[in-house]
Amino acid sequence: MNPTYLDHDILVINKPAGLPVLPEGWEKDAPYLVKMLEAEHGKIWVIHRLDKFTSGVMVFALTAEAHRDLNIQFEKHDIEKIYHALTVGVPQWNDKTTKRPLRVNVGHKHRTMVDDKNGKHSETRFKVLKRYPANALLEARPMTGRTHQIRVHAYALGIPMLGDVLYSAPETDIIARPALHAYSLSFNHPETKKRMTFTAGYPEDFKQALEKIRASE
Repeated sequence: MNPTYLDHDILVINKPAGLPVLPEGWEKDAPYLVKMLEAEHGKIWVIHRLDKFTSGVMVFALTAEAHRDLNIQFEKHDIEKIYHALTVGVPQWNDKTTKRPLRVNVGHKHRTMVDDKNGKHSETRFKVLKRYPANALLEARPMTGRTHQIRVHAYALGIPMLGDVLYSAPETDIIARPALHAYSLSFNHPETKKRMTFTAGYPEDFKQALEKIRASE
C-alpha cells in the first residue's frame, strides 16, 4: 500500500473500504490494515480508527513519542477530521449540529444506538454540500469519536448513509457499503509542530455512486 506521506515519525495512508484496521471477531487470519502496514514499515501505533467499510485518510505513529503527541492532540480536539457522505433523503437544513448521546456495541449486531439516558456525549457537525432529487452529499465533522458516530447521527436525523442497511437505509445497487469517506485530516506534526492537512480522493465506488446520483437530476 503506497503511503500518502511518510517520515520518521508518522505514516499517512488512504485506507481502502472493506479492510478492517485491526483483527475482527474470530477471523484472526483474515487480512487487516495494521498487519499489512507493519509488514512494510515495522512497528506502528494506531492513533484512530475507521470502520471496516469506511474509506479515506488515516495517520499512524511510527514512534512511541509521536503516538503520545498525536493521542494528546485527539484528546484536546486539536485534530480536525472531515468526512464526506452520501445520504438517503435530502435535508431541509444547510447546517446542523447534533449532540445525541450514543451507546455502542448494542445487541448481537453490535450497533451503536442513541441513548439519551445512558449514552455518552457525542457531537457531529453536518453541512450540505450538494442536494440531488433523492440524495445529498454531506460534509460531516465528528467532534467526538464514538463507534459509527456519523452513521448513527445521520440515521437519527432521518438521512441514513446510502447503502447503510445496518442503520435502516434501504438496499441499493448504487453502492455496496455505507457511502462514507474520510476526506481530510489536519493535525500538528508531532516533531516539527507544523500544521499538516491531508486529503484523500474518493475511491472508485464512491465516485461511481455520485455519478449515478448526478445522472438522476
